[in-house]
Amino acid sequence: MLTKLQNNDFANIVGGRRSVRNYDENIKISREELREMISEASLAPSSANMQPWRVVVVDTPEGKEKLKPLVQFNTLQNDTSSAMLLIFGDTESYLNVEAIYNEAVRQGKMPADVRDKQMEQIMNYFPNLPREMRIEIAKIDSSLFAMQLMLIARAHGYDTNPIGGFEHDQLAKTFEIDKSRYVPVMILSIGKAKEEGYESIRLSSEQITFWR
Repeated sequence: MLTKLQNNDFANIVGGRRSVRNYDENIKISREELREMISEASLAPSSANMQPWRVVVVDTPEGKEKLKPLVQFNTLQNDTSSAMLLIFGDTESYLNVEAIYNEAVRQGKMPADVRDKQMEQIMNYFPNLPREMRIEIAKIDSSLFAMQLMLIARAHGYDTNPIGGFEHDQLAKTFEIDKSRYVPVMILSIGKAKEEGYESIRLSSEQITFWR
């Protein structure tokens, strides 16, 4: 993990990231490398380490044809990218806590008594939260994963574009995902830029920071 990076210059990775909409259609990212990037992005933090992000990789002509009517004005990314990554948040990610924590104990990363205490707290709390709050948690955590994935992609030599303009109410059903459990967060296009993205302006820290 993190051993096959093309670019390990943090300043360049962060400062040079652009939203790329037009990709080189001749560049196809292998599924093996896509799995590597997803695995590396999964080092992102999440509430109670429940890791609610789920990814549907659309990298076939058939899959992209199904996706095309749903991406509104973002068809160029769909047509030219190596893949479209549909990121969902799992509103029932607490169901994986036992497996995650047991593995942490097995690897010596967590004492058994800490696991038992934390699991009890989680299972008494998260399943009883209102659905709206579970959706919010899943979306926040999955967005952290998505941002990390965009930076990981740059480290591998690729470009991305985060997409929020799509038919949120149709995405899960179209790709046979349980919409009662999984909520769409965003779509990331990924590939090698054919046209560089535009450099954009950011508000200054004085404009976005409040000191008290």
